[in-house]
Amino acid sequence: MKKINILSASLALILFTNLNVNAQIKLSDIFKKIIEKQGTTTTGAMGTPSTFEIGQGIKEALQIGVSAGADRLSVKDGFLGNLAVKILMPPEAQKVEKTLRSIGLNKLCDNVIVSLNRAAEDAATEAKPIFISAIKQMTLTDATNILLGNNDAATAYFKRVTTSQLMQKFSPIVTTSLSKVNATKYYSDLTSQYNRLPLVKPVNTNLTEYVTQKAIDGLFLEVAKEELKIRGNLSSRSSTLLQKVFGYADKKKI
Repeated sequence: MKKINILSASLALILFTNLNVNAQIKLSDIFKKIIEKQGTTTTGAMGTPSTFEIGQGIKEALQIGVSAGADRLSVKDGFLGNLAVKILMPPEAQKVEKTLRSIGLNKLCDNVIVSLNRAAEDAATEAKPIFISAIKQMTLTDATNILLGNNDAATAYFKRVTTSQLMQKFSPIVTTSLSKVNATKYYSDLTSQYNRLPLVKPVNTNLTEYVTQKAIDGLFLEVAKEELKIRGNLSSRSSTLLQKVFGYADKKKI
């Protein structure tokens, strides 16, 4: 009787073990199918973007980029403290600067340079709305060409469609800013001092035109930095849409 009980218990244990193993196998199969399904879903979500998604992704990326670039330049020392965009003396006045510094008029020269950069920083506050307007007017063809184009394709687009607007918008602002920060006065003092020297050729500079062009050049340089960042730095792709659109571009360029 005792042997029969032991045998029954052994059979029951074997049966339970087999059932448990089968259950685990079934559960494993279920989990595997779930994982495979999730993988398929994820792959589909991050696959080839639609034309509409490309348009929205490019606009989102450019809005982030131009906002960051314009914001950096429109604060105090945005131009002056950035060696890549800092505005120096106009080319025709660099000889003037060198001559005046040689006779101890460093402060006068420094005042001019600081005020030119302050005027550009003041004007840069008006850049963002112009860029945002250009982004909104962008066609799907423009967006696709930018996405699959060179690393500066977006910057080239902005130069093409906004330069004229920026010049028109910036020119009166720069004129006002030059007066507001005394750049006009400082530059007039500088050239007056120089023109009094014997045997020198008088210097005349259209400060508004010079600073306007330099301010715009600086803006495009900052936009180019932001464009390069989002193309080359995965962590800069801050949304699922940006990851999908630029991930697709990465694959197309391999």
